[in-house]
Amino acid sequence: MPNNPFIVGKPVPPERFVGRTALIETAFDQISHRSNLSVWGGPGIGKSSFLELLTWPEIWRIHQTDPSQAVIVLLNCLSIHPFTGSGFWGKVLSLIKTKLDSNPGLQADIDRFLQDGKSTAEDFRKVLGKLGAHNKFLVLLADDYDAVFRTHETYTEADMEAFLSECRSVAYFAEERQYLSMIVTSSRRLNELGPSLTPDKSPWYNHYLFRQLKPFTKNEVDTLLFGMPMTPALRDGIKEIADGHPVLLQNAGYLLYQELRSGADLDPVTFAQEFQNTTLHIFQQMWELSNPIEQTLLMLIALSELKGRLRNQRYDISNIDNIFSQQELELDALVGQGVIKRQYTEDKINYSFASSIMEWWVVKKIQNSNETELEQRKKVFLNVMSSKQAEKVTTAIRWLWNNKDQVPSILEWIGKVSAALPKGAIGG
Repeated sequence: MPNNPFIVGKPVPPERFVGRTALIETAFDQISHRSNLSVWGGPGIGKSSFLELLTWPEIWRIHQTDPSQAVIVLLNCLSIHPFTGSGFWGKVLSLIKTKLDSNPGLQADIDRFLQDGKSTAEDFRKVLGKLGAHNKFLVLLADDYDAVFRTHETYTEADMEAFLSECRSVAYFAEERQYLSMIVTSSRRLNELGPSLTPDKSPWYNHYLFRQLKPFTKNEVDTLLFGMPMTPALRDGIKEIADGHPVLLQNAGYLLYQELRSGADLDPVTFAQEFQNTTLHIFQQMWELSNPIEQTLLMLIALSELKGRLRNQRYDISNIDNIFSQQELELDALVGQGVIKRQYTEDKINYSFASSIMEWWVVKKIQNSNETELEQRKKVFLNVMSSKQAEKVTTAIRWLWNNKDQVPSILEWIGKVSAALPKGAIGG
């Protein structure tokens, strides 16, 4: 059989990129107008793959845009460690230089700006002008832009604000902005990551068009899994553990293809363990990148869903719908990141985990907490619920501590996969 078509451990190469049609069109609209785009989304949602796609000449031709005049630079901001404004401008200038082998004169100009190791936004602006004089423009793709907002001893809050102001000045006010299109990716909207606005300053982020990178649609999932010989039941099982989350789908597809190629029967227990082992860090990222209120909401959803899996329910967290109705912004963020999903019925809105394995992971997280952590959590509980509700949740958590044997095995969280994997299921 051919090599495994699923990609794990690196961005998806452009030729294997799936979907995102509207966002790609938006990106080329912004590039054509020499304007800027901010894309945000949770871990594994495809931000790096999206930026790499924009470096691919073929995608430019597909969108009837000539790449020959563009200098396309892809920079991961985490590569600048520790991050500083000077480090950012110097790295960008160095990357621009590598793209100009056919123009040694321009490379020499850039070398002069790099000599003292203290590059500035003004240097960057001048280089943009020189690119424009040669009928070229820069497409600056900045991945993991979150790094810009992490201060340290040599990069203070004031330094960060100065850097953001410089970026806006070049992209919004400078004459050379006509030679620049900047596309950045981050884990959250930039305005949630950066400094708050004050009446005496202009918004530091208003030169960006904001777009969220969301989980795959059903059609995009079908495209990704196209050609995989599997039963409809197994497809439902994959949806149960991965829904439309790109990195979870890639991992699930990789494991399934691996077993299919070996000719072995895929044991549900083995599959569950392998999937858990290969995706544990993703679930941990989802948890750690959630703020305390979002984590509380995930705990409530997990406790609520767990009730249906217990043979002898011993706790009560009723009326949590009232809590959810007051936390729509946080729930929207979790839905957008692909952590949970929202379903509408005639009389209410229901929330559940997009991945049943993530649900299992949060239950285990609650189980393995302790009294000290619970006391800290209770302070957050009281920010989102009444003291009576907080006491119910606290009681439920303590019940879990004392009844760990009541929690079903991981197999019950992958019920559809288990049911779909009898002998010969794959390719049946």
